[in-house]
Parts: sequence; structure tokens; C-alpha cells
Amino acid sequence: MELHILEHSLKVASIEKEGIEICTHGLIKLAFLASKTRCKFFSLTETPEDYTIIVDEEGFKELPQSNLISVADSTWLALNVVSGGGNASSSQPIGVTKIAKSVIAPLADHNISVFMLSTYQTDFILVRERDLPMVMHTLSSEFTLFRVVNGETVAAHNLGISNGFVKPKLGMPRPIIHPLSSPSNMFCVTSLDPDTLPSVATLLMDVMFYSGGFPNNVLFTSASGELWKMVRIGGQPLGFDECGIVAQISEPLATADIPAYYISTFKFDHALVPEENIQSVIRALRTESTAQ
Repeated sequence: MELHILEHSLKVASIEKEGIEICTHGLIKLAFLASKTRCKFFSLTETPEDYTIIVDEEGFKELPQSNLISVADSTWLALNVVSGGGNASSSQPIGVTKIAKSVIAPLADHNISVFMLSTYQTDFILVRERDLPMVMHTLSSEFTLFRVVNGETVAAHNLGISNGFVKPKLGMPRPIIHPLSSPSNMFCVTSLDPDTLPSVATLLMDVMFYSGGFPNNVLFTSASGELWKMVRIGGQPLGFDECGIVAQISEPLATADIPAYYISTFKFDHALVPEENIQSVIRALRTESTAQ
């Protein structure tokens, strides 16, 4: 498999709920007026606590300066696993549980923190820019490494730098140390055809800012129409320095062959699993938590 290192230098920020009004102009521009900005990577996630935005440096310029916006100190790079050749943006979805043992676990074993963003089509693994040499050193034995430069995919040269962290012995347990909860909400994971964006922009803004409904006929959804339930990780804000949180959740799910979307936000982590699996998932993860 191939590991593509995307060219975007990313910021991760939190917009407080009461700050969304002053950011609305910039967010609408980023989401709907791509031709009016040089931004190439943008994600917005709403949780009960805040809005988490992941955006490249050009896109970050569209946001106002405000004490209602908190920004993580580090600059982040996005990694994308591609099964076989081809452009990263057109790769087939493989799910976070499919990369748990090949990417997430090795990075955790080498004390490298990650920030996850699953989408309908692919999974982005965000790592600190300063950690990239160690990431490449860790994953080069399992992946062919490429970098995206000016839109072109070129071979990446492994810098061969290790952080000196000793990899744990195989079979060592990875305890789940943070509280888990599952809210009552059910989720539909969807994708919007970009060609339909102008015709549904008003509806989508209603979803983004007013939590309105959305028409099914403009979405790509799974053929089964399955619903997903959330597992929320963390009782207190998790921060960005702790390593292994994603691995603690994704490895047991991978072992059980349960698909999952994983979304890190500024304060907490979230895993989406099929509705019919939620009880077995909670039991399995809590067993991992209490068995240590």
C-alpha cells in the first residue's frame, strides 16, 4: 500500500458556540465559495461543546481574530492511505479499523500523537509537522511513501530519523484509560456530489448553522441506508499530547472486524460504528478498559 503525505499545512482550532456568528462569513466562504479563496483543505465539526475547524493556512486567514477561537499550537500534516496506485483523493474507502494495525498502532507504539478525521471516502491521519521524519521512519517498512507537491504525487525520501522510543513487545495490551459514553443520537454518514452544491447551498447552511433537515436525493449514502451510533471518548478535554488514544479504540474494533469512522475534535474523540454493533462495541471496549 501507499502512504501519501498531503501538501497542506493545517491548523486545528476550536470556535466557541457563541463565536459562530462572527465566523459565519468566513465559514460560508470556505465551504461554498472555493473560487474566492485559496483554501484547499477545510473541515468543520460541531459537537455540544464547540465547533472544531481543520483548515490550511490560506483558509485560516478567512477567520477573524477573536478570543472565542482557540488554536492548537502545532502545524499538522495530513496522511492518506491508498490501496494500490492512483490519486489519494480518488482512493476507495477502507475505514479506520482497516488501518488500525498498519498505521495507527505503529505510530502509537513509537509515541507519535495523531489526530483522526474519517470521511465518507477516506481517512485522514493528521500528525504534527515536526513529527513527520519519525512518522516516515516508523511506516516506511510497511508502505511506499509519497508526497504531494504542487498537486503532483512524487516519491518521498525517508529521512530515517527515529525518536528513540522503544517499541513495546508484541502482544502487550493497550488499555483504554478514558471514560466512554454513547449518546442516544443516530447518525447517517453521507457524501454530497460537488456538482449539486449550488442548488443545495441554502439547505446545507441551514444544517451547518441551524440544524435543519437535508434532502436525501442529493446525497451519496450506503445502499443499505444503515445508521451509525457514536462512542464518545473522554470525560475531560483530551488535549493533543497524549499518544495512543485512537489505537486504544481502533485496535479492538479491527480485531472484531467492526467498521468505524473516527473523528477527533478539539476536546474529545468520537467513533461511529454501525447501529447494530453498538452494544457489543461498548462491552468490548469497556472490557479492554477494566481488564488491566
